[in-house]
Amino acid sequence: MNQALPFGDILEAVDRLPLEEQEELIAIVNRRVAEAARQRLIEEVRQAEREYADGLCKPASVEEIMREITK
Repeated sequence: MNQALPFGDILEAVDRLPLEEQEELIAIVNRRVAEAARQRLIEEVRQAEREYADGLCKPASVEEIMREITK
């Protein structure tokens, strides 16, 4: 099993990297975060499509939706 490293340990390890490698690490992490966000959005859309196909959605006006999300 893969154990997570404490966040502070990771930061200390990054501090020991040369500046160029820190910049490359930032670029890699940013790409991974963006990809994870895209995957999450794809799954949310698929879930919404399943709910729509199953008849779990109902028509609503913009006002009704705004009331619902600001509760």
